[in-house]
Amino acid sequence: MSETVYIETSIFGYLTARTTENLILAANIKITQDWWNIRRGSFVLYASEIVEDEAARGDGAIADVHPMS
Repeated sequence: MSETVYIETSIFGYLTARTTENLILAANIKITQDWWNIRRGSFVLYASEIVEDEAARGDGAIADVHPMS
């Protein structure tokens, strides 16, 4: 049985973030995107309705450019 992971809004933010010259932010983006692409299949992912509502208020155009599937 897979472990469960609760996904909060900043994960979605890092997955859809624009490139940046801020090294700390760039590292967080890279680590999050790598985990999402390589490891997320090993877990059952959950996000609360609050997280979904908060993410829905984000920039839809950016989210369309960075699909999370």
